Amino acid sequence: MTQIHHRSTGAFSEAIQSKFVLVKGAMILLILIGCTLYAGAVGYMYVNQQSLLYKPEGELPAPKAVGLADVDAISLTMADGAVLTAWSAPPAFEGAPTVLFFHGQGGNLGDRADRLREILNSGYGLLAPSYRGYPGSEGEPSELALITDGVQMYDRLDSAGANIVLHGQSLGTAIAAAVAEQRPNAQLLVLEAPFTATVDVAAERYPWLPVHALMKDQFATRDLMQNLSVPTLIFHGTEDETVPAHHGQALAAMSGDRAQLFVLPDAGHNDLWTHGLWDEVQKSLPQT
Repeated sequence: MTQIHHRSTGAFSEAIQSKFVLVKGAMILLILIGCTLYAGAVGYMYVNQQSLLYKPEGELPAPKAVGLADVDAISLTMADGAVLTAWSAPPAFEGAPTVLFFHGQGGNLGDRADRLREILNSGYGLLAPSYRGYPGSEGEPSELALITDGVQMYDRLDSAGANIVLHGQSLGTAIAAAVAEQRPNAQLLVLEAPFTATVDVAAERYPWLPVHALMKDQFATRDLMQNLSVPTLIFHGTEDETVPAHHGQALAAMSGDRAQLFVLPDAGHNDLWTHGLWDEVQKSLPQT
């Protein structure tokens, strides 16, 4: 009986040990699979980060094709030799402002025709570049290149005696703010659905990824706000799911009394103009 008992106990122990080894092996395999998937996701985000941030689409239409009859498509050669297309129109009245307009990350200038039409209908001049690498323009986009191009375009207008309003939409807000920091004689800075930094938005969307270590172009507008002396208007929609309104609120708080914040009820990321944005901008500019 004792031998039988010992054999039973031994067999039971071996079975338990065998199951433990199997479970341990399965857990190790799952961990390895998880690590592989995570590493793959990190690698994908790192390799494709530029295409995730910059999203040029379509062909750049002629201004007249989108109802901008008084706008010319001009070619501008940047400091590094890249040739960019920009849409340009003089102000309708002497002394009226010229809006240097920086568009968002997706599509092309033609997608902003309604905004640009309102600017022109107000009697203001316009210079709206198509970013390098976007339809109609040469080169590849990067944070440094886009800001450098923006400063060069500002200087072009400034040398012609223009009263310049810097207007940035989404991604363009970071460019407009960076230009305003370097060129503090701008008349006004308008930030339409801005972010504190592109890396902050990415961290909110992908909290499980080390985006601060991965992202090359972080567009940290939050680091500029305390240095800005240009009067600033910040617009954000309560229903913005692309860049939540707390980004605009944070930038306004950093700016103190140099910025006015407009949080527009029921507005999203791309419809701030239909919720009164341009009306508020015009109130801050000379009437024509």
